[in-house]
Amino acid sequence: MKDQKQLKYDRAYLKMAAEWGTLSYCKRKQVGALIVKDRMIISDGYNGTPSGFENVCEDDDYQTKWYVLHAEANAILKVAASTQSCKGATLYITLSPCKECSKLIHQSGIVRVVYAKEYKDKTGLEFLKKAGVTLTLLLID
Repeated sequence: MKDQKQLKYDRAYLKMAAEWGTLSYCKRKQVGALIVKDRMIISDGYNGTPSGFENVCEDDDYQTKWYVLHAEANAILKVAASTQSCKGATLYITLSPCKECSKLIHQSGIVRVVYAKEYKDKTGLEFLKKAGVTLTLLLID
């Protein structure tokens, strides 16, 4: 019963993360993230350029600019600037983390990652698994 209830919450939070991703100005990929702790959303994020930069994520060759922040990095940075802590939290993200973001996820204290699609490079997932972070691939409509 508890697992069914958790699955219901996981699906709802992941759908909310997907909706949040639609706020991104990036054309190639719109990724959304939520950080949830004790059934409370403590942060959110989507991929995009840093504050003060134009909201254009791709260069003339349609490649993502190097300085674009990933959704999970934005969400973790928001927590860092608040009174909250990621320790023991769950990250809901529409695309599995890259290797750079996986380091941030582990270091921030997030213990569980629920994602909707797998990123082409699985190095980040492999790192998180090795770090003891619980990973769940959950397809959403």
